[in-house]
Amino acid sequence: MEIIAHFINDTIQFYKWGLTISDKRVESWPLMQSPLPTLAISSLYLLFIWLGPKYMQNREPFQLRSTLIIYNFGMVILNVFIFKELFLAARAAGYSYICQPVSYSEDVNEVRIAGALWWYYVSKGIEYLDTVFFILRKKFNQVSFLHVYHHCTMFTLWWIGIKWVAGGQSFFGAHMNASIHIVMYLYYGLAAFGPQIQKYLWWKKYLTIIQMIQFHVTIGHTALSLYIDCSFPKWMHWALIAYAVTFIFLFANFYYQTYRHPRKEMSSKAGKVAVNGVASVTNGLSKLESKLVVENGRKKKKGKAKRE
Repeated sequence: MEIIAHFINDTIQFYKWGLTISDKRVESWPLMQSPLPTLAISSLYLLFIWLGPKYMQNREPFQLRSTLIIYNFGMVILNVFIFKELFLAARAAGYSYICQPVSYSEDVNEVRIAGALWWYYVSKGIEYLDTVFFILRKKFNQVSFLHVYHHCTMFTLWWIGIKWVAGGQSFFGAHMNASIHIVMYLYYGLAAFGPQIQKYLWWKKYLTIIQMIQFHVTIGHTALSLYIDCSFPKWMHWALIAYAVTFIFLFANFYYQTYRHPRKEMSSKAGKVAVNGVASVTNGLSKLESKLVVENGRKKKKGKAKRE
């Protein structure tokens, strides 16, 4: 017990010391005073993942078509805003895409970059709704380990990024990821309109390829920063490389299982084919690998689906 007490005390002291070197510009911003709100939101997210399927088990799935259209296009707009703010402010501040130390100054462009990164962090919390919509629509198979790991860690870890390094090298990954999310949520927004649009969305698998390229670029960019001894926290560089490696393995496995070695399910009833849907990493309607397109990406249960 004494060892545990010492460990807890040392952790608290380390955290208090860490606060002394945190970014003073963001400490009064919403959610940034303490990690507790972020941890509480993430805990509620995990709790919903556990209780949500139990609640929906004997209920009909919600349709949520108009909700999904508004949500996905709303996320497109938010990511366009983040991308635009990072691009314009970084250009005005003369940022380098090779090595950019963090500046904690009150320069208008530096504060603008910090603000855009804060919105990027907030967007990761909003993306928890991806999972909520999957569960309410009874798309339980799409709530995979990769899906949950991706969402939960991004929101939680980016609190650390905003608290200590809201600028500098941090802008590169957020800038690249926001551009990818514009395309991704555009895809899901269009898919939410139903089969009349879904049949033209042949490029879904390329979203996964682009995401994997993103992680390789992240590793290469971070390794270069370490090689040239860029003035940015080294531990964050190494942590980012390790984090990106986990995504490469998980996304590669997802791509292989989905597009290279898809599992086909046969219905027990004669003459009825069970279509193998594609599990997506973020919110959207599953692409059905068949000419049989179920409206709004839903497999109908007994009775009618609930509406919003």
